[in-house]
Amino acid sequence: MIVVAVALLAPHDRLSLALRSTARWSFLLFWLASAGGALATLFGSRFSNLAARARDFGLAFASAHLVHLGLVAWLYYAFVGPGKFTLIFFGVAAFWTYLLALLSVRRITAALQPRTWKVLRIIGVEYISLAFLYDFARNPFGGGFLHVVAYLPFLILAVAGPLLRLAAMLKKLQARREQSNLSPLNNG
Repeated sequence: MIVVAVALLAPHDRLSLALRSTARWSFLLFWLASAGGALATLFGSRFSNLAARARDFGLAFASAHLVHLGLVAWLYYAFVGPGKFTLIFFGVAAFWTYLLALLSVRRITAALQPRTWKVLRIIGVEYISLAFLYDFARNPFGGGFLHVVAYLPFLILAVAGPLLRLAAMLKKLQARREQSNLSPLNNG
């Protein structure tokens, strides 16, 4: 039934549906990759398996996002594509996506200092997260009630991801402070 409904759409509408679908699917994979560790830090071992699979979800995101980027390239070639700002803004997110995928190769990451890898990962993940948030938050009420219903869960996750990562970072910092206060050197 879905195939028939899609077949009845005009070509531009099919492309639009494909762009939305591939963006949502890749976002879910990205969200699992980027929020799994934070969920484990904040809510315990129930999420440890999710956190342990972050690299797998990240690589799945990068792979799934290739389809989306291919559709964007086709849109740009076949029709009047997105504007310059859009290409640059989302192009930078694509750069971070594939740089992080490359840096997920352990031999490459081992050549970096751990702090450098951590900073690159944070910048990349948060920029990609910002790009998804921007995309999902653009004109949220422009398509009527069904548009809101379709995008609201993704918008909520796009906001929740950075907040979860920030809360997890603060929890880890607090734990380090408490640990340093308990160290024998501080006890006198």
